[in-house]
Amino acid sequence: MSNATTALNGTSRFPAFRIRLNVWTAGTVLAALMMAIPTIAVLIMAVTPADNIWSHLAATVLPDYIITTLLLMTGVGTGTFLIGTGTAWLVTMCRFPGRRLFEWALLLPMAIPAYVIAYVYTDLLEYAGPIQEGLRALFGWTVKSQYWFPEIRSLGGAACMMTLVFYPYVYLLSRAAFLEQSVCVLEVSRTLGRNPWKSFFLVALPLARPAIVIGLTLVLMETLNDFGTVDYFAVATFSAGIFDVWLNMNNVAGAAQLASVLLIFVLVLIGLERRARRGQRFHHTTTKYRALPGYPLRGKWSVLATTACLAPVLFGFLVPAAVLGNYALGHYAATLEADYLAFTLNSFGLSALAALLAVAIGTFMAYGLRLKGGAVLKTMTRFASLGYAVPGAVLAIGVIIPTAWLDNSVDAFMRDTFGISSGLLLSGSIFAVTIGYVVRFLAVSFGTMEASLGKITPNMDGAARTLGKGPAAILLKVHLPLMRSSILTAGILVFVDCMKELPMTVILRPFNFHTLATFVHEYASDELLAESSLAALTIVAAGILPVILLSRTITHSRPGQGRNVARTRPAP
Repeated sequence: MSNATTALNGTSRFPAFRIRLNVWTAGTVLAALMMAIPTIAVLIMAVTPADNIWSHLAATVLPDYIITTLLLMTGVGTGTFLIGTGTAWLVTMCRFPGRRLFEWALLLPMAIPAYVIAYVYTDLLEYAGPIQEGLRALFGWTVKSQYWFPEIRSLGGAACMMTLVFYPYVYLLSRAAFLEQSVCVLEVSRTLGRNPWKSFFLVALPLARPAIVIGLTLVLMETLNDFGTVDYFAVATFSAGIFDVWLNMNNVAGAAQLASVLLIFVLVLIGLERRARRGQRFHHTTTKYRALPGYPLRGKWSVLATTACLAPVLFGFLVPAAVLGNYALGHYAATLEADYLAFTLNSFGLSALAALLAVAIGTFMAYGLRLKGGAVLKTMTRFASLGYAVPGAVLAIGVIIPTAWLDNSVDAFMRDTFGISSGLLLSGSIFAVTIGYVVRFLAVSFGTMEASLGKITPNMDGAARTLGKGPAAILLKVHLPLMRSSILTAGILVFVDCMKELPMTVILRPFNFHTLATFVHEYASDELLAESSLAALTIVAAGILPVILLSRTITHSRPGQGRNVARTRPAP
């Protein structure tokens, strides 16, 4: 019997492959493809360059970029691990003066962009800064050769600056993991003769390993994304190299090739994180929860614990905020004259628009995935939300390539058809910046919406359908009201991330268009930090609200946490 006859009889040797498309599935697929275009464009440009300088890059700067980037990642990863896990254990399991204050205060450095803290400490610690001037006056030194002082503008200085503002990622997830651990396991460790410190190293730390690994992965991705700090400190990392090849060498293909190598770094990090978490899942075996035991610290141990928690807050937030506040009081007039209000409106407008679009697209994709599911759709949405793991400089190239191609195509059509030039419609426009923001931070909104929808029982969908409601009506009248807090949280997080974003904004912004981030970067690079301090403080202030939300979330993350549990918590 022929294949055609077999097919007609419905007994084909090949399995039937049906694709049911509706508005939600087609829209989710389309949105995922649109969000994935920048990443795909970078890869295509990297493997098919019009002007190949790869051999030149590989023979000259590439080894330095790789070594410097790896050293920076090692330094930042080590510092954030020590500070993040150590302070998380102290405030969760120990009792000492100021513990409740440090529970949320340790998250405050997250509100300060790495490049802002780099500008502040350079101003304080450089040769002409107040600290070295004070030392010279105190000891009678007159020239630099008479004493040694660490160089802030160095690889080690960059690692320290990033550690101070990135450790909250590790602290956040480590503390949540410690809060969720079983009291029984810790008590068994104590009955076996382990003191609190040995219980930490032998029991609590291994159990928290998956969460710590995720935190470190986020830290290293932020390290790869940083441009302001490494550019100001003249540290040759991949992000700085991409800008150099693109803007100074005027070679987009070379920048795309460097970006593809940086993507490999990101994919390796994601792969290592997944591998580290494989088989490292732990489940609660009881529905009864008691307050975690509090180990009271006294004497020198109490002082050491307080000092260990105070130091990162002091140097990561209080000192930079105080310096910026002092500068702002004395130079706010110069900032206002530099059109501060316009830059603030630009930042708030762009960030609000990007947050609105990211939340809308993230909600649409999460709901489309909920309705149909499937491995293919899930893979596409995951790939589309990969943008958060991709450095801003890489995504900026990915946005420029398709928008420039579309601009050139439209311009060629207008010239051939009407004899006029349409110019650049999308490249170097607000549209390009907004798309870049949405692609970069879509993962934040999509992940939040997916988690929120996952908490809504499918029975509610079934009940709404029996009442004659379609998918759109169910989303509007059932799901969205239940997801209000998640929508607000996702919007705030995206908004603040956009406010702080620097590398993507520098590349994609229109000419003579400034946001608060680009304004601070430009002025601080010209040694005018005081004149831009008010703008820097505005960025910091915008980041404090998410810190408060995150602090409240992790404080109530322990199963069974409630008022009654809090009342029975043992006193220090």
